[in-house]
Amino acid sequence: MTVLPKRKVGKTKIEVTTLGLGGAPMGGFRANIPDSEAHALTEAAWDAGVRYYDTSPFYGYGRSELRMGGALREKPRDEFILSTKIGRILHPMKPGEKKPADFRENGLPGFAPVFDYTYDGVMRSLEHSHLRLGLARIDIALIHDVDFWTTKDRDVLNQRFKTVMDGGYKALDELRKAGVIGAIGVGINESDTSLRFIQAGDFDCMLLAGRYTLLEQGGLEAFLPECLKRNVSVILGGPYNSGILTGGVKPGATHDYAAAPAPLIEKAQKIEAVCQRHGVELGAAAMQFPLFHPALCAVIPGALAIREVSENVDRMKVKIPTELWSELKREKLIDPASPTPN
Repeated sequence: MTVLPKRKVGKTKIEVTTLGLGGAPMGGFRANIPDSEAHALTEAAWDAGVRYYDTSPFYGYGRSELRMGGALREKPRDEFILSTKIGRILHPMKPGEKKPADFRENGLPGFAPVFDYTYDGVMRSLEHSHLRLGLARIDIALIHDVDFWTTKDRDVLNQRFKTVMDGGYKALDELRKAGVIGAIGVGINESDTSLRFIQAGDFDCMLLAGRYTLLEQGGLEAFLPECLKRNVSVILGGPYNSGILTGGVKPGATHDYAAAPAPLIEKAQKIEAVCQRHGVELGAAAMQFPLFHPALCAVIPGALAIREVSENVDRMKVKIPTELWSELKREKLIDPASPTPN
């Protein structure tokens, strides 16, 4: 079994493996997979040394939590770290009610999500998560999707931000102080909103999806320095930017879950060409690059099959020549201020 290195989460005693498993795909985010496959890929991650697992009530409207909990329930509880999220309560659907089509499997039959960032909503959400997971302990609780990416409306975002900081955050802080939860944080898609959160509360970590990758380093200027200053760890979701950085870049490759615009395709192709010159697969460079930043504690790609789990693990082990990073900086394909081994 591979022994993956571990890093501490903020000021807490929690340590996560630098490679985690993201639970969105097993909720039906990219494709339909059966329960048995979800169980098998979680087992494969465990066998490969992964000891950090992330899920959410939102992923498949409960399906991801049920599946991940089912696979982890028999494991020694002190040997892995589990994070889930708050912000949506799943409620039984009324006759005739239609649910949003966020997931290919359309989630659990008969349940639909409703946003709730209040104190009581957070307490209820975590109680429901415990029951779906079948686990008595959740290590990290994350405020989910309070960002413009989700709301598409600045006023709605501001209102949810206020609701969660006035209510939901207090619930999480109380649970942390009581030792019920080991760490609290935020899981969103924007570095600027993540920065807003860490300046508004006492957080241990930020799960940032796709904003500090080999393709884009938007978090480098303000967000990541603030994380270092406040000892807030960063967990990077979506290290492949939803697909474009897995390799073989061509028109139609996905970025942020949609077809990437031509300039991004061109940039990714140039990055891949540099990687190829140094005999390195693009996906390996994409997986390793974010972890050079001292604020990062883990990257957590999702997986749809055992093959993808194995690829992710193998990419973490590839020896990458320092000259590759030097060339990417010289060609201005990554921010020259990005920490790299050279």
